[in-house]
Amino acid sequence: MPRGRLGAEQIVTKLRQMEVMQGQGKSIASACKEARITEQSYYRYRKEYGGLNVDQARRLKQLESENNRLKKLVADLSLEKQMLKD
Repeated sequence: MPRGRLGAEQIVTKLRQMEVMQGQGKSIASACKEARITEQSYYRYRKEYGGLNVDQARRLKQLESENNRLKKLVADLSLEKQMLKD
């Protein structure tokens, strides 16, 4: 079964599952194994999505994509302006 990238909502859900497992006394390694993610992914997810709920994570991803779109737009307009000057 191929693995895909997890969405923001799925990541937040996994982090909540991990918190529950750790509260039950499981180690991070065994909780990661049970949740089917690597420890490295767990720490990366926790760093990025640590205190967020599902709605906040969804909004964060929307804002990031909008920011990237606007950056590309500014770069294109700057390039056009430079070409017109030349």
